[in-house]
Amino acid sequence: MQQFHATTIVLVRRGPEDVAIAGDGQVTMGEHAIMKNNAKKVRKIYRGNVLSGFAGTVSDAFSLTEKFEKKLEEHGGNLKRAAVALAQTWRSDQGARNLDAMMLVADRDSILLISGTGEVIEPDADYVAIGSGGNYAYAAAHALYDHTDMSAAQIAEESLRIASDICVYTNGHITVETL
Repeated sequence: MQQFHATTIVLVRRGPEDVAIAGDGQVTMGEHAIMKNNAKKVRKIYRGNVLSGFAGTVSDAFSLTEKFEKKLEEHGGNLKRAAVALAQTWRSDQGARNLDAMMLVADRDSILLISGTGEVIEPDADYVAIGSGGNYAYAAAHALYDHTDMSAAQIAEESLRIASDICVYTNGHITVETL
């Protein structure tokens, strides 16, 4: 059975008033077929106060996002507490233990990477990228962040454009969400 994959998300924060996430629109079936060009893999959640984006197997990514939204509600929108609660749930749930997905989430104060294996990582930098084109987008975000005055949204979008020129699993149909 072929698996569907969704890829390349980049998140950038230039202070509490300038936070953006961007994702490409490509969904790939297996390694050879593009099934969709304009999927939306980034969005605002928890009353528009949290940005989220996913990469990985589509069904696992949706499951991860849904579980995280429930934890956000349970913890009054506290990003870190919700992420840790989600990780604890995974470690005790045999079926959810190995989701093939990753998620980036951010509010005005924090950026977190949440993996389908229950890891919660707060990156050292104010930018992070995941997915098949994640390394390319990360490198581009790093250079743009350090050497330009571009906004978080501009950096996120341009980083994805650069990644889409290099990675065959990333396309130029980009969605950007901001706080």
